[in-house]
Amino acid sequence: MEFDLENPLPHSNHTFSSLFHIEIDHMPSKNYIQTLISSTSNLSVRRQISSSIFHISRHSDPFLPYLAVNYMDRFLSAHSIPDKKSWLFRLVAVSCISLALKMRKTDYSVFNLMDDGGLMFDSLTIERMEMLILGALKWRMRSVNPFSFLGYFVSFFNSSDEESVLALRNRGTQIILKSQSDIKLLEFKPSIVSASALLLASREFFPAQFQPFRDAIRSCIYVIKEELQHCYDVMAEAEAKAGCEVTSTFVSESLTPPNVLYFSCSITETDSNQMSERVIVNSATNKSAQLSQGEICD
Repeated sequence: MEFDLENPLPHSNHTFSSLFHIEIDHMPSKNYIQTLISSTSNLSVRRQISSSIFHISRHSDPFLPYLAVNYMDRFLSAHSIPDKKSWLFRLVAVSCISLALKMRKTDYSVFNLMDDGGLMFDSLTIERMEMLILGALKWRMRSVNPFSFLGYFVSFFNSSDEESVLALRNRGTQIILKSQSDIKLLEFKPSIVSASALLLASREFFPAQFQPFRDAIRSCIYVIKEELQHCYDVMAEAEAKAGCEVTSTFVSESLTPPNVLYFSCSITETDSNQMSERVIVNSATNKSAQLSQGEICD
């Protein structure tokens, strides 16, 4: 059965509450982000492998490289790779993609994606690396990730308009996809990343409903307000740098629900962000106002 990132455990008795309890088991080790921040070589290794993942899978659906990078981060948090072995970077990238392809059950194999003239590996070499990666993952391939919590947090959004809910969810999805390139977000639990992305989306699309939506999410017993605030600030900063609508700084204060339309968002910062998507955005012309960083926890 194809792995759905929004429903990682379809045949179990897991509820959303159980996902909150096990999500930490699907994260990189606690000291991973510190090793990236403190070591330029470790950060370079991550960048080169993730860049290879996005390049090799550039024609696939965006959830494939997202899952592959999830595997990569969890693997790198358990194993260090010498920064001089560029061939090994590509092998890790190819193997992570191969595992993601198997989980997504697509019609392609990793060999279909390796036809760009780059370094090739035989199936046995890839399988050996896959086993090493699986060991680091403790065979937890059905990753509990930010998409797994979208349905839960969207239910806190008080709207009977299906199009508005879909717009919120689609924009939250795009923000999550883009945010994976920001190492600062690796310290946050998937549920917090999911909630923060939806809050950013609601602030951008439905500013009049932002505060009640924020308050509803903060009331969740699994959400720590300070973590939510910190993650929101980091994500808002990343959005600003990405060059899309800067929801962290200037936001609409209109009291009427905004109209929405489709537009193509141009993103240039990383290979992951180069995957342009069709997203729903606010088309209303509204007055702008300054949003303080501490607004989430007011």
